Amino acid sequence: MDSKYLEKIIDLALNEDIGDGDHTTLSTIPENTQGKARLLVKQQGILCGVEVAKAVFKRFDPSLHMDVFINDGAEIKPGDVAFTIEGKTVSILQTERLILNFMQRLSGIATQTQYYVKALEGTGTKVLDTRKTTPGLRLLEKYAVKTGGGENHRIGLYDMILIKDNHIDFAGSATKAILNCKEYLKTKGKNLKIECEARTFAEIEEILAVGVDRILIDNFSPEETKKAVQIIGTKAETESSGGITIENMRKYAEAGVNYISVGALTHQIKSLDLSLKAVH
Repeated sequence: MDSKYLEKIIDLALNEDIGDGDHTTLSTIPENTQGKARLLVKQQGILCGVEVAKAVFKRFDPSLHMDVFINDGAEIKPGDVAFTIEGKTVSILQTERLILNFMQRLSGIATQTQYYVKALEGTGTKVLDTRKTTPGLRLLEKYAVKTGGGENHRIGLYDMILIKDNHIDFAGSATKAILNCKEYLKTKGKNLKIECEARTFAEIEEILAVGVDRILIDNFSPEETKKAVQIIGTKAETESSGGITIENMRKYAEAGVNYISVGALTHQIKSLDLSLKAVH
């Protein structure tokens, strides 16, 4: 993960939380008091955010000493201790909430992602995230998806072409939209993959006639998806989205798609229960 990006996020978050000072901590704890705390796991799942915690502690107070026992991507259970942090008590207290906010959310995403990945085990279909992320935290949340065993779709609007229904409708047709994209990439000297959404079988045929790298089979039933995959064959990669849940996604995978994109990986998650507790 880009260190400059992470530093900006941490600085913004610290400023948001601490402002002109943590007056509770500063008024109750002498400045040079030394202390130790441990990151305690209270819920089963996949741990994510240890690397972020390292960056937060280093950014706020480089004199803090961290001992890591469990790394990102590991399965965790109640009672596990992920790490201990030792040093100035005021520094530990001022970073406590930020550490937990990051780690609880990222661990929640990693845990949910693994549920989806396990649901597809043995099918060869990969789970993709989307751009449905918390503004400003996209790279962290996509890191959590990878930690949970999922794959990242495009990072933003700049690293891949994805022609969706509105692009098609505004351009006039899928053919026009794709041809416009190809001309644009040629003019700009860019080499980006092109994916195009298909809403009907006729649109699939139209897209295949022009040629793209991947076809997004949107809001098809599993049966319709199987037919679509047969039509597309090896002419393009295939991706399913729309109306897909943890309960029905295996049916879509068994229809033969290469990818299933799931917005819920990052925008419908429950944070994992973790706490930072003083060691007496």
